Amino acid sequence: MKHLLHLPVFVWLALAIASTAAGGCPPSSKPNLVVIFIDDLGYGDIGPFGSTLNRTPHLDRMAAEGMKLTSFYAAPVCSVSRAQLLTGCYGARISVPGVYFPAGPSGLNPQEETIAELVKPQGYATMCVGKWHLGDQPEFLPTNQGFDHYFGIPYSNDMQRKSLDTDQRVVPLLRDNQVAELLTDEAQTTVTERYTDEAVTFVRAHRDRPFFLYFPHTAVHTPIVPGAAFQGKSANGRYGDWVEEVDASVGRVLGVLRELKLEQQTLVLFISDNGPWLIKGSDGGTAGPLRGGKGSTWEGGVRVPAIAWWPGRIPAGTTCDTVAATIDILPTLVNLAGGMLPADRVIDGRDITPLLMAESTAAPREAHFYFSGYTLQAVRQGPWKLALAPQAETMGKGVAADAAGPGPRLYNLDDEIGEQTNVAVQHPDVVQRLQDLAAQMNAELGGPAPAGRRPAGSVANPVTLYPAENPSRGGKPANRAKPVAIETLQVGDALPTSQAPQVAGKSLTIKCTVEPEPAGGVIVSHGGSVIGYTLYLKNNRAVFAVRHAKQVTRVTSAELPAGQLKLEAQLAADGRLTLAVNGQSAEPVKAAGPLAEQPFEEFNVGFDGANTVDEYDGSKRFQGTIRDLSITVQP
Repeated sequence: MKHLLHLPVFVWLALAIASTAAGGCPPSSKPNLVVIFIDDLGYGDIGPFGSTLNRTPHLDRMAAEGMKLTSFYAAPVCSVSRAQLLTGCYGARISVPGVYFPAGPSGLNPQEETIAELVKPQGYATMCVGKWHLGDQPEFLPTNQGFDHYFGIPYSNDMQRKSLDTDQRVVPLLRDNQVAELLTDEAQTTVTERYTDEAVTFVRAHRDRPFFLYFPHTAVHTPIVPGAAFQGKSANGRYGDWVEEVDASVGRVLGVLRELKLEQQTLVLFISDNGPWLIKGSDGGTAGPLRGGKGSTWEGGVRVPAIAWWPGRIPAGTTCDTVAATIDILPTLVNLAGGMLPADRVIDGRDITPLLMAESTAAPREAHFYFSGYTLQAVRQGPWKLALAPQAETMGKGVAADAAGPGPRLYNLDDEIGEQTNVAVQHPDVVQRLQDLAAQMNAELGGPAPAGRRPAGSVANPVTLYPAENPSRGGKPANRAKPVAIETLQVGDALPTSQAPQVAGKSLTIKCTVEPEPAGGVIVSHGGSVIGYTLYLKNNRAVFAVRHAKQVTRVTSAELPAGQLKLEAQLAADGRLTLAVNGQSAEPVKAAGPLAEQPFEEFNVGFDGANTVDEYDGSKRFQGTIRDLSITVQP
């Protein structure tokens, strides 16, 4: 080595050029970082993970040139999954338990340090393109969380409300922190193309400096809105059309990197935010061999397709089955960028560069923990997964709830990826080891006010991003019409949520008298696919259901007698659901508690006008009469 110090400068240059040609970018250079995050894409929805329904040639090539991560974990639902990726922490640690709503008072705390904030001091240009969903108030938007620029819909594309300016149900498209346009469902068909145009433009503009592109797609969340060039082109309906448009978008991003000869300087990660939304049927995708879907901590709810691509650095055509997760992305990217992790707080994730470079197969963390909100539901170590409590029925049609009883359930995921056989009795030592790990984590993050939990961001007076018929959640409604008495409503009537019962954080009691015809149907519904409550008749039984962050809890009556029915349903302050028909009570069940937020969808009588709270056909009007309807709310 000493002799090399005396080489002429032209020799040093030749050596540097040769090194770059052989192995890509010099080890001292900072890599570009791209994270493509898809919404609600299932483990079995792309070719590299076994799909035969959807054509994904660009992802097939990406996997052939890179690495599949087959035991990669996100979170059960949207907001918490994004928070985990950007902060490197479990959602329970940073007080992001589930899903944020438009004009809500909470969001990702600006005091948390995101990937963007940690790589900017290393000279990185940063941009977020797509679905943010970590709070839509100015304090929470990407431009206040380390991103130089933002372009996208700030929450889920089904969180529409009627604009007073357009008289149509819309979502906002933001440029930085200003509303650029209001998008109807029809206008949403251009979203994937426009997002990709922005992403490609950003890459071209920053070819000569390191950049971090966070590209969280709106696709393939419902409503399913593929672009015109892809509509009707797949063999899997409109869902397949949109998956194939996402694939084409990935192809454009990788294509511009190749064109600019940046591929050997750029790490690209392709990941889904949670499992498929099974209750959406043909619009919901598939988890392939995994059990369950979005909203659950079954493997199908949280194990997601993931591909890592970095030609010359990540070995081509490889597969890694070591457990890793979105919480590991921040430490990995920050370390690759030459940055420093914050020393004043706990970061749950670990650097997985050795996995990506195939230098090691050792797990970066002692265990992986499956949270649903603030509840620890399972823990995995190696092939072993210990489920700590029975799953709620959040898995969609055709998927049975777990019948293994109330005790812990142990699965060997190497032997049986589908979580069907409880082997706890055969392996008591493994059960005890994982229970000890769970107890340690619960001591840190469980309970009402654990020492390890940091606060969420909060604003005092949240406002809507645009004039809308429905109210600001926690703010003042744009529509100030006088409230309508519930008892005056008839089948087919609807109220904006500003005039509906204000149920956030309160117990509620529904009473009514109905005379159903055989078909029955929805009696009342307030809310949608994220949060809400409903009372309906189905299969000659009455059902009262509440939805918390994609988890449905329901109480069902015995078979209904003929004739007039007096119904009384209650969601109590402690979360207990009760239902009585003509004075005969069903067995009560326990939900997570009162609804944490006021539903932003309309209050409907005799139908459900948007996304349904539970599994029924909301478009059909109630068959029969509804009278004496009352809803009482109490603190």
